[in-house]
Amino acid sequence: MPAAALKPMPTQSTVQRPVLLDLPYTPVEKRPLPSGRPREWYITHNRRLKAMRLAIALLDSGVYLPNQARNETIRTTAETIGVHPPSDTTCHMVRALMRYSR
Repeated sequence: MPAAALKPMPTQSTVQRPVLLDLPYTPVEKRPLPSGRPREWYITHNRRLKAMRLAIALLDSGVYLPNQARNETIRTTAETIGVHPPSDTTCHMVRALMRYSR
């Protein structure tokens, strides 16, 4: 089939009726962490989860670049979303996540 005969699939901006999103968002059911791992594994795992939550909240609030996310900004965002204030290591991890997502 020639390439000119292929029609592009409609996207959300070109479709005639709006595309329905699966709202409202419901979080995934929490499961217990596996037992028997070293304590450092649990600390790192929870730190990564916190960093991801904070990075998403910063992106939602309009902070798109890592150099815009100073420690004070990250800690203010943590307070806003109801998370304990992050350490300097977690703040560094948030900036790293924002850097690598680009």
